[in-house]
Amino acid sequence: MKQQIAFQIDPRDNVATALSEISEGSVVLRGDLTQDVTDAVEHIPMGHKMALRDIDRDEDIIKYGIVIGRATQSIAKGKWVHLHCMCSKYDERSSHLDIVTGAPKDIKYE
Repeated sequence: MKQQIAFQIDPRDNVATALSEISEGSVVLRGDLTQDVTDAVEHIPMGHKMALRDIDRDEDIIKYGIVIGRATQSIAKGKWVHLHCMCSKYDERSSHLDIVTGAPKDIKYE
């Protein structure tokens, strides 16, 4: 099996970015680390975030060593972190976007 790798940008981060598609199983971490290896508990698309520890509802999502959003539900370690479980600090409309395509769900096109 090909080695699965995610990147932790800053040691304060509670998420890491998948450098390729990740399946359930062991993930090697690179970057400014707090741990060397973790486990993914579900599929995580390339370029998306994975929780490095349990994150409580309403807790900050930290990437780049800064707050990028807030958890809208509890997120277990190893889970996919995206618009279905977090709200962006930078895009108030993020909760209205399709999690796969990024298309707005709150606008009807005729």
